[in-house]
Amino acid sequence: MRITMTHHWRKRWLKHRDTSLLILALICLLGAVMRPSIPVKRNIHTYFLIADITQSMNAVDMTLNQRPASRLAYTKRMMHEIVAQLPCHTRVSIGIFAGDAVAALYTPLQVCQHFSAIHETIDHLDWRMAWTGNSQLRESVMITAKLLRQMPEATKAVYFTDGDEAPLLHAFNTRNLRDFQGGDGWFFVGIGSDKGTGIPKLTEDNQMIGYWSNESFAVQPNIAQVTASKSSGRDDSVAISDYDRFISRRAAPYLQKLAQEIGAEYLDGDHPRQVLEAIQNHASPRHEIVPFSIDWLLASLAGVCILATYIGRESIRHLKHTLRLYRKGVNARLFARSESVAHDNHFQ
Repeated sequence: MRITMTHHWRKRWLKHRDTSLLILALICLLGAVMRPSIPVKRNIHTYFLIADITQSMNAVDMTLNQRPASRLAYTKRMMHEIVAQLPCHTRVSIGIFAGDAVAALYTPLQVCQHFSAIHETIDHLDWRMAWTGNSQLRESVMITAKLLRQMPEATKAVYFTDGDEAPLLHAFNTRNLRDFQGGDGWFFVGIGSDKGTGIPKLTEDNQMIGYWSNESFAVQPNIAQVTASKSSGRDDSVAISDYDRFISRRAAPYLQKLAQEIGAEYLDGDHPRQVLEAIQNHASPRHEIVPFSIDWLLASLAGVCILATYIGRESIRHLKHTLRLYRKGVNARLFARSESVAHDNHFQ
């Protein structure tokens, strides 16, 4: 009885196949217009991208499009590439670092909804936004941790910096970070070359007038840390001669040590793809239920149903016959070629 019913419905389906497929395609298209969705659970990543805008980032020892570029220009390009490849549900905030502080330009925004605003912010990052000439990266981590606690959601900090401390660190101005907590999910991306170069001194109109000298980074060992941060650091002198020029290098060993002290991770800025993979692969502490749209699936199914109406039994039979003839033709050519080779070998 069951076999009879199955045969009956199959016969009926084949008789009205085209009509049934068109009705099914119409139903799918109407469903797609309603933009249905299903709830899915996914990880939510939020990043605080911090650009070092101190003057050492003006050093030209990077390459963009096979041309020399400053560290800041290279950083901006890398930030553009990272933001462009993040999933839409990712949230991003842009921050700037100078002196011993970090400032967030806005709270985290969803990448796709605010794509233009985020990229425009990155485009306008400039060393003249800095509020001080000093660069105290080690001190800034405390400010960053406090800032992240004020964020509306769990956020990962990603520093783009050359790790250049000015004034230079010594026993009197090196903060002890042994008890620091909260560095998990932080990244230090090292920007610059190991060879190093001079740091150009620029006017407020961005015109180069010389290089920073060695004396500009010196600080007396007996000056207290607070005094040094306020009165020391880069002075107004200009180094003209090469031997007096301060050579700035990417402080990779120092950044690795700093990352290890606070439980963060160091990444080489020469490989943007690896930087993106590293920050994305880190576990996210946040999950949320979001709607997953299936309108594209219904529209695709409707297209398949419409195409299926053009494929009948005769079309399938004709296709099989054509493939059979093609296979016979290929076999005949291969057989004729093998006979020709055997014939030539016989007479040789």
